[in-house]
Amino acid sequence: MAPRANWKGFLRLSLVTCPVALYPATSESEKVSFNQINKKTGHRIKYAKVDAETGEEVANDDIVKGYKVDTDTYIEVTKDELDDIALESTHTIEIDEFVPKAEIDNRYLIRPYYLVPDGKVGHDAFAVIRETVKSLNKVAIGRVVLTNREHIIALEPLGKGLMGTLLRYPYEVRSENDYFDDIQDVKITKDMLELAKHIVEQKSGDFEPENFEDHYEEALIELINKKRAGIKVPAKAAPKTQGNVISLMDALKKSLETQAAPPAKAKKSKRIEGQREMLLPIAGSGKRAAKDKEETKEKQEAKKAARPTRAPARSRKAS
Repeated sequence: MAPRANWKGFLRLSLVTCPVALYPATSESEKVSFNQINKKTGHRIKYAKVDAETGEEVANDDIVKGYKVDTDTYIEVTKDELDDIALESTHTIEIDEFVPKAEIDNRYLIRPYYLVPDGKVGHDAFAVIRETVKSLNKVAIGRVVLTNREHIIALEPLGKGLMGTLLRYPYEVRSENDYFDDIQDVKITKDMLELAKHIVEQKSGDFEPENFEDHYEEALIELINKKRAGIKVPAKAAPKTQGNVISLMDALKKSLETQAAPPAKAKKSKRIEGQREMLLPIAGSGKRAAKDKEETKEKQEAKKAARPTRAPARSRKAS
């Protein structure tokens, strides 16, 4: 089932317009998540919205936004008032300019979205805008309103669609000078730099995100399954602290020697048989869990089919 669109409206380049839908390009729903529970009863904790002075619970219809002026004074702002000041980009992504992608500072990037034609009409106009951006080898900059706030969005071709990345405003990006001014200017010798370059070269490779492993996520799954199975989980010993590096040159040489040795295969943590199935009721029915469940079922059936047939009891006795 396709995810729900975060936003629907129109994409416009001058007089060329087409209906589009905006979908989140990333998701954390597959990660293990926790609820807060009462340690004494095991019941889930619920939060109620209460008046800070009277302590009485307040209905959602009676809750409005307020801007804090001082300790006890707020300026009330209603949803209708916020809608009135929203710009035209509430329902339209207007492409304002095209800029080289290399000029966009990574600090301005927030999160990616997928932009696709909405419905059966407008595919031609969408393709024209996509191919125009692609031919210029630039990024289209536009505006879009999400959750009552206007955002800058950078659009670039991705396959048959467009990827839109929300950008921060300048006032949201802190200056590096506030943090880097106290870094000392040190002189690096040529030998040190050469050794460091060798280490980098031996560690160089291609960007392959499919090889990334979330070790903490796997440890969480193993922990939950062990506790569910009633297996006692021993406390982990505190890691040994490393001493101060006396010689930077010695450390570089030792690092180079370590990298020169054949890389040891990463030792994957042992899993309890069927741990994904055990975790399903806890983690929910995400795509990843369903896929793992199907793969485990296939493996179990194949293993059962390959199991040798028992010999009759009489023949075993004769042998």
